[in-house]
Amino acid sequence: MTTPINVAITGAAGRMGRTLVELASRYPGLRLSAAFERADAPQVGQDAGLLTPAGSLGVPLISGEELSAGNFDVLVDFTAPAVSMANVAQCRALRRAIVIGTTGVGMDRSQLQEAARDIPIVWAPNMSVGVNLCFKLLDLAARVLGDEVDVEIIEAHHRHKVDAPSGTALRMGEVVANALGRNLSECAVYGREGQTGARDRKTIGFATIRAGEIVGDHTVLFAGAGERVEITHRAENRATFASGALRAAHWLAQQPPGLYDMQDVLGLRA
Repeated sequence: MTTPINVAITGAAGRMGRTLVELASRYPGLRLSAAFERADAPQVGQDAGLLTPAGSLGVPLISGEELSAGNFDVLVDFTAPAVSMANVAQCRALRRAIVIGTTGVGMDRSQLQEAARDIPIVWAPNMSVGVNLCFKLLDLAARVLGDEVDVEIIEAHHRHKVDAPSGTALRMGEVVANALGRNLSECAVYGREGQTGARDRKTIGFATIRAGEIVGDHTVLFAGAGERVEITHRAENRATFASGALRAAHWLAQQPPGLYDMQDVLGLRA
């Protein structure tokens, strides 16, 4: 019988963390071996499973200030940029793998690449299998449709999300821009107001919605003469991201040091 991979969840008392704890407790080939939370969190010391429908798991929440307090092969991190980067440094010192779902300002790719010389890292703007399939479809659509269409990206998330556009929307824009031979930093338009004039076909537009409890909706619109192509992904709950992250953890435990993303995990890399 294959020995299960020990996986730890950080931010385990948060919304995503609780979902990860619940799914990890029954994910084939994985064993939930540690759960971390910030030192001042009131849940520290409690059984992590009691915060979820899974029930008691015998895995207490411990302070995430010192990861060496937990036994794990792979750490799964959906926290905040500063916390994630600190966890990368600790995992590097401990020679443990890490899966990172954190995006936004503060995530330093050069530091991740440096750490990946010693440990395997998966870092992706979105862990959903469906979203990563969409990335592949967007590349194909952009190459086929070329410069004959206008490209707009519309994304919607819950009212608590602090960054905009979402990391997933930005990655979608990068995929399309790369396929069209453009630089997203030069062609992106983030919202429009007033007398903006005729649209420049070489631009890629972004529209952001923040409302209610929307988990995550993304649509890329390719609008041409007489027809539109729309590629849409809608997340119904956080389990889709958690499941993808645990799939990444299972895959990453078998990999050499390097910086990977979900395209590598799913075998979609061209």
